[in-house]
Amino acid sequence: MIIAGATDKMMCEQFDFSLLKLSPVSPDSASVSISDNLAVSCCASIKSATVVGSTTIRLSPTSIRSGSHTDIGPRRSNEDQHIIIDDLSKHLGDAYKWGLPSSFYAIFDGHGGSEAASYVKQHAMRLFFEDSDLPQAAADNDLFLKQVEDSHYKAFIQADQALADECSVSGYCGTTALTVLIIGRRVIIANAGDCRAVLCRNGSAMQITQDHRGSTCLQEKERCERLGGYFDEDGYLNGQLGVTRALGDWYMKKDNLLIAEPDVRQIVMTDTDEFMIIACDGIWDVMSNQEAVTLVRGQLRQHNDPQQCAKDVINQALRLHATDNLTAIVVCFSSQAQISAAQPRFPNSRLFKKKPLNIFQGDVKVDQVVS
Repeated sequence: MIIAGATDKMMCEQFDFSLLKLSPVSPDSASVSISDNLAVSCCASIKSATVVGSTTIRLSPTSIRSGSHTDIGPRRSNEDQHIIIDDLSKHLGDAYKWGLPSSFYAIFDGHGGSEAASYVKQHAMRLFFEDSDLPQAAADNDLFLKQVEDSHYKAFIQADQALADECSVSGYCGTTALTVLIIGRRVIIANAGDCRAVLCRNGSAMQITQDHRGSTCLQEKERCERLGGYFDEDGYLNGQLGVTRALGDWYMKKDNLLIAEPDVRQIVMTDTDEFMIIACDGIWDVMSNQEAVTLVRGQLRQHNDPQQCAKDVINQALRLHATDNLTAIVVCFSSQAQISAAQPRFPNSRLFKKKPLNIFQGDVKVDQVVS
């Protein structure tokens, strides 16, 4: 993440989150050791807004499949970390109290070194599921869901403070963070930074997170400038960071220019939701939402392998001359039988042989889903 000269022409005010029917919520683990640059082996997070679908679905752990891939790209080291847990109850064991099928996914895109991202991944189960005041009993109602949202908001703040207190992590080291927690048919997403989650709904790309960059998000730019900050010609906050929200980076936290508070939103999945792509900014710097969705959708219908799809996304980004570390997670909601029965829409497409045009130019905005 945080690449000099990286461009993303979508200003956040151009993406109409009202299309997602969002409603804001006010802010208010058993420990597991995970090795660097590897996903949690057993293959689920967010603060405030609700997306309501017309027809909802209920998911079981067996209906969710995921795969991930990471690549160093042209960098000297890979500072990305990620987690995939398809069956959260199996992973947490007796610590899991909800009774509903649940999954957890996360990407931590480090900068200034890998220590911050590695620390948050190493302690993710404690931060997000033990120390964050999660409700002990699950119920598909607004109170339970608000408690879950608030707990993940708290987890981001606690993770940020933990990095400040951790001697092994430099104050000049930080990480963006995006977490996705699936509970039954509800998806709770929390994001601080410029990783992105994109849902495939009936073949159309639906962005469900907002990039926190001063160069692309007017609200974040204005917030920082009100506090006395500035952005250089490359969009770097005070000439140093390419994001306006991150965990760690305590040398930038003095004036609240850089904050750790996540955006948290909730969506209710429908029977037309096929899969989700969760990826670091290195992917989205060179690929549009719709291009990534169309690629994964076509590849799933060929080999039906979400892990291979994650590799396909990264390989395409490399062909498009990505300049950053690259990490992608593909989470499939459709069963293998459903995908196998479908036919590819673009078997001979040349869509991915050239760098994609910015899809927000002109009158057609294909990344938006109109209800």
